Amino acid sequence: MSMCRIPFEQLPDDIRQAVADKVGSVYAARTVRGGMNSGIASVLETESGSVFVKGIPTDHPQAGAQGREAAIAPHLPASCPRLHWHLEVDGWSLLGYEVVDGRHADYTPGSPDLPLVEATLAELQQIKAPADIEIKDATDRWAEYAPLGTAHYFGGDALLHTDFAPDNVLITGGRARLVDWAWPTRGAAWIDPGALALRLMEAGHPLESAVAFAGRFVSWRDAEPTALAAFGSATAALWREVAAADGSPWKLNMAERAAALSDFLAGGR
Repeated sequence: MSMCRIPFEQLPDDIRQAVADKVGSVYAARTVRGGMNSGIASVLETESGSVFVKGIPTDHPQAGAQGREAAIAPHLPASCPRLHWHLEVDGWSLLGYEVVDGRHADYTPGSPDLPLVEATLAELQQIKAPADIEIKDATDRWAEYAPLGTAHYFGGDALLHTDFAPDNVLITGGRARLVDWAWPTRGAAWIDPGALALRLMEAGHPLESAVAFAGRFVSWRDAEPTALAAFGSATAALWREVAAADGSPWKLNMAERAAALSDFLAGGR
């Protein structure tokens, strides 16, 4: 469910005042286009510096996802933008983030961004999902797509991002910053390298080299072949469903690539 994005200046006075209580006077506000399902997404220039504010009405279906994003923020690695504050005022939930001024990652073969993306995922692979936060469990998330009797392979205690679309990875200052944590998940660490491999295929990497990139991560190398085959099968089933619901060309392409990945992993390679 997409939302119409409104400028910061159009928020009610008391909400803008609550933000000003956090950051000081707001001198300028620039609405950010594209990306998330936010009612507001603005970079504010303030007395205390720049801040990226994203917000959503508390009765919106995506409000739960924003709540998860706020809860997980203190546990994220340094490559992720810092969450400075979380406000709930008059029916709005607002998050104030560090401004990350970067460009979307280039995943094409030979791109200089790829080692930066690898380093960022390697850092994330070391993080355990906090036990005291209600986040999705990979076993549940993939249960309806995984072949019968294989969902247990997805279980684990790693903190997973699961969506390595290039617009969730910003390149700035010689590093890759991982943004948009709407779906933090607890599960097997090899899931993220697998998710990245599919996105590399989307960007033009041959199947074998995309899987070889996943193999740079210990979690993927150490995973049982049956677990990776289950992942391939589940990913193919998920994208088949997505493409059936909305046959836009890029979704059909993703479904094709996911099917190819599934066939490859089913071969135990």
